[in-house]
Amino acid sequence: MLAPRESIYTHYIPAYVPDHEAGASAYWFISRAGSLLIMEHEDGVEITAAASAEELGLVTGRTHYLGTWKGVPCYAASTETEAGLAEGLAFHPLRSLYGKMDEGLFHLAGRAVQLVAWGLTHRFCGTCGTETVPSPKEHAMLCPACGSVSFPRLAPAVITVILKERQVLLARAKHFTNNMYGLIAGFVEPGETLEDCVRRETKEEVGITVTNLRYFDSQQWPFPHSIMIGFIADYESGDIQVDGEEIVDAQWFDPDRLPVIPSPVSIARKMLDWYVEEYSS
Repeated sequence: MLAPRESIYTHYIPAYVPDHEAGASAYWFISRAGSLLIMEHEDGVEITAAASAEELGLVTGRTHYLGTWKGVPCYAASTETEAGLAEGLAFHPLRSLYGKMDEGLFHLAGRAVQLVAWGLTHRFCGTCGTETVPSPKEHAMLCPACGSVSFPRLAPAVITVILKERQVLLARAKHFTNNMYGLIAGFVEPGETLEDCVRRETKEEVGITVTNLRYFDSQQWPFPHSIMIGFIADYESGDIQVDGEEIVDAQWFDPDRLPVIPSPVSIARKMLDWYVEEYSS
């Protein structure tokens, strides 16, 4: 069965207003085009620590206070700077850092990158065009002219293990590389439940109907601003008919004869690892 996952809140205390002493060392989650600034050393990588972004030699945009990680203040900010970084500092794509740092800290990094991206795209009010200001009590952008409030964007998506006796349905999307196959997934649309989204996406992409839906697990997915909600479902009826647009092939596979599947960073891999453990002979 799926091993229990430690909550991010075991070590992380969210906050919006800094309450630490001036000049205290803090973790700085500095992002540039979706990549995160990391300190590299022989034993691995770590989040950069400094009293300020300027101490790192960086010019940053709007700063977001995140709270504390194991008692250390945390900030998120963006920068356009890449040249002239101090020795050992480098930008890494966020996805590439999975498994190289504490998983909870990786999730906090995802939170930071998403908040920065949201802040950059909500600098002006979508209603009247006035420049926004940060809320003093929560992660929100306020319009001082018309009072409009913008909260961080989060796009829920479902992903499903579809079972037919001992077999699992895997599909290859047009954009997949290395002939990889994955699970049926898609974004939730207005007016539908998570379960209805599972049924609709499955019917649209591979032409079959499913039944007996049950919740599996969830995963924050900051690429760029999603949360993945995993389900298990049983095949009910229909023949596989791929849509030819998003999905170019789909097949039933046995647990001991899987094709190339997603990497461990994704909930898809966690779900397929569970499937193999449960259904291998």
